[in-house]
Amino acid sequence: MGLGLMLVTVAVGPVRGQEEAVSLTREVKIFEVPRATTEIEIDGELDELAWQEAAVIPLIYEYFPGNNIEPPVKTEGLVTYDDARLYIAFRAYDPEPGRVRAHLMARDEIDTFVQDDHVSIMLDTFNDERRAFQFRVNPLGVQADAIFSEVDGIEDWSWDMIWASAGKVTNEGYVVEVSFPFDQLRFQKTQEAQTWGIELGRSYPRSSRHRITDSGRDRDRSCLICQFNKISGLEGLEPGRNLELDPTVTASRTDELDDFPEGDLEEANQDAEAGLTIRWGITPNMALLGAINPDFSQVEADVAQLNVNERFALFFEERRPFFLEGIDFFSTPINAVHTRTVRDPDWGIKLTGKQKRNALGVFVADDAVNGFLIPSNQETDSVFLEEGVRSGVFRYRRDIGSTSTLGVLYTGREGDDYHNRVGGLDGFLRVTEKDTIEFQYLRSDTLYPEEVATEYDQELGSFSDYAIQFEYNHDETNWYWELEYQDRAPGFRLDSGFVPRVDFRELEGLLFRRFWGEETAWYDRWDVGAFGERVEDHEGQLTDEELGIFGRIFGPLQTRAEIVLLEGKEFFAGVLYEDLLIAEFYAEMQPSGAFKLTFWGRSGDSIDVNNNRPADELILNPTIEAKLGRHIIANLDHSLQRLDVEGGELFEANLSQLRLVYNFNVRTFVRAIVQNLDITRNPDLYSFEVEPETQELFTQLLFSYQVNPRTVLFAGYSDNQLGLQDISLTRTDRTFFFKIGYAWIL
Repeated sequence: MGLGLMLVTVAVGPVRGQEEAVSLTREVKIFEVPRATTEIEIDGELDELAWQEAAVIPLIYEYFPGNNIEPPVKTEGLVTYDDARLYIAFRAYDPEPGRVRAHLMARDEIDTFVQDDHVSIMLDTFNDERRAFQFRVNPLGVQADAIFSEVDGIEDWSWDMIWASAGKVTNEGYVVEVSFPFDQLRFQKTQEAQTWGIELGRSYPRSSRHRITDSGRDRDRSCLICQFNKISGLEGLEPGRNLELDPTVTASRTDELDDFPEGDLEEANQDAEAGLTIRWGITPNMALLGAINPDFSQVEADVAQLNVNERFALFFEERRPFFLEGIDFFSTPINAVHTRTVRDPDWGIKLTGKQKRNALGVFVADDAVNGFLIPSNQETDSVFLEEGVRSGVFRYRRDIGSTSTLGVLYTGREGDDYHNRVGGLDGFLRVTEKDTIEFQYLRSDTLYPEEVATEYDQELGSFSDYAIQFEYNHDETNWYWELEYQDRAPGFRLDSGFVPRVDFRELEGLLFRRFWGEETAWYDRWDVGAFGERVEDHEGQLTDEELGIFGRIFGPLQTRAEIVLLEGKEFFAGVLYEDLLIAEFYAEMQPSGAFKLTFWGRSGDSIDVNNNRPADELILNPTIEAKLGRHIIANLDHSLQRLDVEGGELFEANLSQLRLVYNFNVRTFVRAIVQNLDITRNPDLYSFEVEPETQELFTQLLFSYQVNPRTVLFAGYSDNQLGLQDISLTRTDRTFFFKIGYAWIL
């Protein structure tokens, strides 16, 4: 109980200003965790005897903006466990409890969540210093959870686990209490006492966002998990039967306009189906996920993006629960597995897990629709075939040394007169505490149906090619630099991933210097740096070049401001556009716990890709997030894009998005989404016929009740409207949606 054995003492850098002496010495420790002697109820009240006997882990380091200095507020963590669960609690003291920032919101709304006061837990249950489970809780008990992978460089908030939390604001600050069922966590199976890596943290957002932990962070070490403290004494952990059945019922009806604009809305599709997903923990660290008639429903609209003057396919994140499970096991330097390519499957199977130094991921699905990208150096084409395709992914990774890995990957898609098979090697090497190398080599073999190959001017018959990625990073207290090389051969295809451009060789470099503010400085940090990029196709033609400088500053009111100036070249449709001068600006500010403001802008030389000529481009993107009391959260985002050519303004596009949520409690909310796109064009400046005015309006209303990530009830409505120059907004379709799901844990 209490502070345990001290393992290592590590000297830390100076306090904020680099010439000052350190105020604290950081010690990596092991905390012996006692077994709970009484039952614990997760209610935000630490009144059980078990909490009085728990291991106490003090959070004594502020690692940002200070450099392992004494934090401005006191926080202590408590840890205990029983046969079924690990329990962790926090006493977060605050000299001004009335200023605690706490709002109700849906789980995993991470961009909004991090603006609140909250505590965090990182668990390295395999104690391999490569991968950790991350959990965060705000003072009202709102949850966020993620997988943090050191070797992949990802923090994946799409991962979900069923766990319990509660929080209460008190007259001394706030209290948080959580429990993690052992049948939800993955860890080594052993009868011996286990040792896990752990980091307890607190975010204290005021004028600066103070980041506080129990272990501190050495800015001269690029690894994070390797700096965690440890907990030990976890004996007799039983994972249980590790079987979960998730039955779902979904129903939807879509009506479509039979004749635009004067027709009527007629029923186009009505669908109701039951599905079953089975989660089986074969071992405590190996899980099998199978789905029959699976629940692949998506209950939130994709964030709209402007696509008026774009050459390459836009990326949309995965949101469907089945695909998000264990997604980090399939991560590689090249985006080789993007599950949005699986569109309408009848069934799916996924196996993920880790045994000692070996990590494995397998995924198979049978899809009724085959959609894929046909990339080139100049643009991306999209193909959709109304025919079945079977998709499979095999991923194996082996831990090498203390913090490095080597892996292999295979992805395959098989259809009628079609296949895409990709295989290769990848690795993550931690050369020193400051230097890392990532690399990947892939080779593809592709066959398109004859009609597709003919229409899109592709090779007839099977063809193959390669892709290479190499990246070197150096990260220390004051300096950061990276060097990256990419090579995508003309015939390389990766239909299970997201590769919108091929036929290029790219060399890119980045260097910047950090300057840390002293304790009396008005700023926390400022950076200044430079970057360069050169891209050629495989015939040696220069297609892209950029040279630029940038500066950014972190200051009061959680302000961040950045300016970028660059000069570039771009080759398009046989023309090399040179001396392109561009300026970009970004700023964000959180003047209080109720408001966050951001702004991004870009101005300078561009290309009119529709008519292949020089242009001047202006892009403005202001956003505001407002929290009205503890229950209402509103996000307003606006994007303006204007392109001017010789002769005047070619087009102006305005995209406005409003997301309004009323949270009744931590489980229930009502959400409205409105997306409005207005485009005005000058037909006289186009070389082909265009609509002078276009308006598209999308609306969605959703009721959500979530006991946990898989016991849910959703009911929703959405519609689309279209307007043209001489036609007012007309509803073109509408959809009613219902879903209920239940997590039955055996």
